[in-house]
Amino acid sequence: MKKEKLVLFLQRVALVTAGQAAAIADEFSYLALEKNDFLLQAGQVSDSYLFLDAGLLRAFTYDTAGHDVTTGFYGSGEVVIEVASFFQRTPSQEYFQALTACTGWRISFTQLNALFHARPEFREFGRAILVRGFAALKTRMLATITEPAAARYEHLVRASPELVQHAPLKHIASYLGITDTSLSRIRKTLAQ
Repeated sequence: MKKEKLVLFLQRVALVTAGQAAAIADEFSYLALEKNDFLLQAGQVSDSYLFLDAGLLRAFTYDTAGHDVTTGFYGSGEVVIEVASFFQRTPSQEYFQALTACTGWRISFTQLNALFHARPEFREFGRAILVRGFAALKTRMLATITEPAAARYEHLVRASPELVQHAPLKHIASYLGITDTSLSRIRKTLAQ
């Protein structure tokens, strides 16, 4: 398998040379998931830092009433990581499951730390990814407070059109913090 997307991603995020990106990419190994396979289950300690080459993954947990709540979606060209479990070496509270067949490039916690110590340009990449993830989380949190559900849905569709094609509406609704019925109403209104 070719690591072209991973190499380009490393170059774009960390502004490293093609040679540096190729050397870093050589540390990643190929991973394939079938639809419904789990990358991580609650209770496990995450050992996967994954660059998703193709496919769609969903992160979710269960609330106190036992309802399945989607906490994130990950598409092609994104890093998939359960940050708290991976870096703090604690059991995850989330599940990460393939919504479609997925392929990507994975590195373990030990390998990632070795790269951080050996390659300053990879440390910059890691910092950039964490800052990007934190900013996205903050933006999502503020949107939940300040924007109506219809605006949040429209933004999600513009940012990730593949979600509408591959993610069940109940997962999209839980991610947006609304009911399935509310999402159906929003979709109907927007279609008119």
